[in-house]
Amino acid sequence: MSRLNDGLTRPPPDASQGWTTRPMHDPETFLAEAAALLGARGLTRDPDLMEPWLTDWRGRFTGRALAMASPADVREVSALVKLCAAHGVPIVPQGGNSGMSGGATPDASGNALLLSLRRMNAIREIDAAGRKAVCEAGVVLQTLHEAAAEAGLRFPLTLGGKGSATVGGLVSTNAGGTQVLRHGSMRAQVLGLEAVLADGSIYDALTPLRKDNRGFDLKQVLIGSEGTLGIVTAATLRLAPAIADRVVIWAGVPSIAAARALLL
Repeated sequence: MSRLNDGLTRPPPDASQGWTTRPMHDPETFLAEAAALLGARGLTRDPDLMEPWLTDWRGRFTGRALAMASPADVREVSALVKLCAAHGVPIVPQGGNSGMSGGATPDASGNALLLSLRRMNAIREIDAAGRKAVCEAGVVLQTLHEAAAEAGLRFPLTLGGKGSATVGGLVSTNAGGTQVLRHGSMRAQVLGLEAVLADGSIYDALTPLRKDNRGFDLKQVLIGSEGTLGIVTAATLRLAPAIADRVVIWAGVPSIAAARALLL
């Protein structure tokens, strides 16, 4: 497996697409089992429904897919990953498809399953007192901003594609955004994480312990791993106080050192 971009996985050119190198079994048998698992809303082979998600954000890469799966929750993602492993079906997880490097796009073979996380779009909790939010991977960044604002808070990471970028993709790529120098990248905003690993097991570490001595902090390995280790399905995120006021100034400075001093 190669990288994950906005919750998306793209394989190296010389490897089979996705998370598995086993030879694919009968695709029709797999599709029948996947349809039984996910239901009518969870699996489609309709070319018109799949077409918008087979081309990357910049229109530079276009691929094909065996089908598009849209699981409703982490348990369905787990079961689907196990099913794909059993049948040798590669997986291309996809969030908002807003990446700039083609990581969302399957190859041209048509053997991969496109795994869309957009149905998993619930904000499970907004804790105003604790300044945190628990969001599923398919939550759009702008939706999170609006939910935080209603609670008198804000999510400090923002970027130009906030209307389509999703939490899962932001975590998986360790996105920075326009306020990264002040608030840090996505890694600094993640307090807890839930993910499905390559064997279908669920890594559940959503509890936002500020100090956790139970062992390795595996969420830090998953953040920014771009799909090499697991599919992010939910995250507990840090919220910040709302901005009380804004002032814009135009300042002329004689040197870079003076500009730095002004910013500090």
